[in-house]
Amino acid sequence: MKVIVFVKATKSYEAGAMPSQQLLSEMGKYNEELQKAGIMLDGAGLHPTSKGKRVRFAGQNRTVIDGPFAETKELIAGYWLWEVKSMDEAVEWLKRCPNPHDEVTDVEIRPLFTDEDFGLAG
Repeated sequence: MKVIVFVKATKSYEAGAMPSQQLLSEMGKYNEELQKAGIMLDGAGLHPTSKGKRVRFAGQNRTVIDGPFAETKELIAGYWLWEVKSMDEAVEWLKRCPNPHDEVTDVEIRPLFTDEDFGLAG
């Protein structure tokens, strides 16, 4: 099963705070473990929303909204794309992750849809 792991943003992340060299090193080691185990398919950190844009769809209308965006707790700072046997395996791997921020941080795991979810042959 493929899952996407979202690292949620924090106020300091949205303010442009960069991770420490220690955290970068710890995350590098963690990512190497994921790759060696065949779990990690992709992953990256994202710039703060001040550098982003949203496009709002309303019928045929499109409206461009410049960042930064409110509600920090709902924003994404980075992601991993993993191939795991089960959600339990994903949780076990995530529990081994260094804290992505130097404060309370939420990290969300969500399965990706597959062809079978739509009744299509895989």
